[in-house]
Amino acid sequence: MSTEPAEELKELAATLASIEAVLKPDAMRAELGTLETDAADPELWGDQERAQRVTRRMATLRADLGRLDALHARLDDLSAAIELADAGLLAEAAGDLPTLRADIEGLEIRTLLSGEYDERDALITINSGTGGTDAADWAAMLMRMYERWAERHGYATEVFDTSYAEEAGIKSATFVVRTPFAYGTLAGEHGVHRLVRISPFDNQARRQTSFAGVDVTPVVDETDHVDIPEDEIRVDVYRSSGPGGQGVNTTDSAVRLTHIPTGIVVTCQNERSQIQNRARAMEVLAAKLLEERRKAEAAEMDRLKGSRNTVGFGSDDKVRDYVLHPYQLVKDARTGLEVGNTGAVLDGDIDAFIEAEVRWRRSQGDG
Repeated sequence: MSTEPAEELKELAATLASIEAVLKPDAMRAELGTLETDAADPELWGDQERAQRVTRRMATLRADLGRLDALHARLDDLSAAIELADAGLLAEAAGDLPTLRADIEGLEIRTLLSGEYDERDALITINSGTGGTDAADWAAMLMRMYERWAERHGYATEVFDTSYAEEAGIKSATFVVRTPFAYGTLAGEHGVHRLVRISPFDNQARRQTSFAGVDVTPVVDETDHVDIPEDEIRVDVYRSSGPGGQGVNTTDSAVRLTHIPTGIVVTCQNERSQIQNRARAMEVLAAKLLEERRKAEAAEMDRLKGSRNTVGFGSDDKVRDYVLHPYQLVKDARTGLEVGNTGAVLDGDIDAFIEAEVRWRRSQGDG
């Protein structure tokens, strides 16, 4: 990084120009204009699938153009401050540059997301692994980490199902992150996350290693045509429960769906009615089946190409180690990135890991 603010600013302007060379903002504005014209046509809404594609693309274009415009405005403000050569303004500019660099690098990551489903919302399922109560507590900590990450960015989340453990934490949880490119951004989180700490549940204060699995899939779009015949589904209804098994609903409104051909099981109990829970469960099941189809297609392509490396994002390999004892360190298994501030990471400050994962996947030819 340059020591002089003026030089740093030139580097950032050049980086932003290279990003725009990929995103092509003039073409984006032209496309947005065409889509806005389409959206104003009442006949569009007679075709719900096309209307959905148009509105989703409009939202993505507006968000990207808004970020570009905001970054240009900040570059201009800092440039003006430097030109004035005022000591106070120069100090302020120097303090703003690291944040501006981080935001520009964050947008640069967006240019690396070009996978088929990268633009989709992300459906995340967390399951506690080996480690008993500690593992259940660890699964809850991971869920909070992702929810705090989304909150930091202003992304909407919606919890579909939470299965609470008896003593503490959760057995599993399923939730969605709703923002353009959520799936592409979070796909690298798929896999096993390992925690090492002094167990708060052990009266002898022994060190405990716990595991949790994170499953990340793209949310199904109406255009995906994931057909699920009724005779391939077993539906079970039961009473919703809260932490520690406490009943939170006096009616059998929770829904469990079992897809008989694949054995995939999904549940939803966070909505008030059985109908709503079934609709949400079907949405989750469709996403799981879409991911199975994607993996099968990828495996077939690998077979046709003679590839021996058929392990993709869907494999349950280790993603990250979170060590809280005897030292403090979070280390990514694939990129090697290390962060010593474990508290900040567990509070949702995971952008550095996410961006490193995206760059690593791109370097591997995965996206």
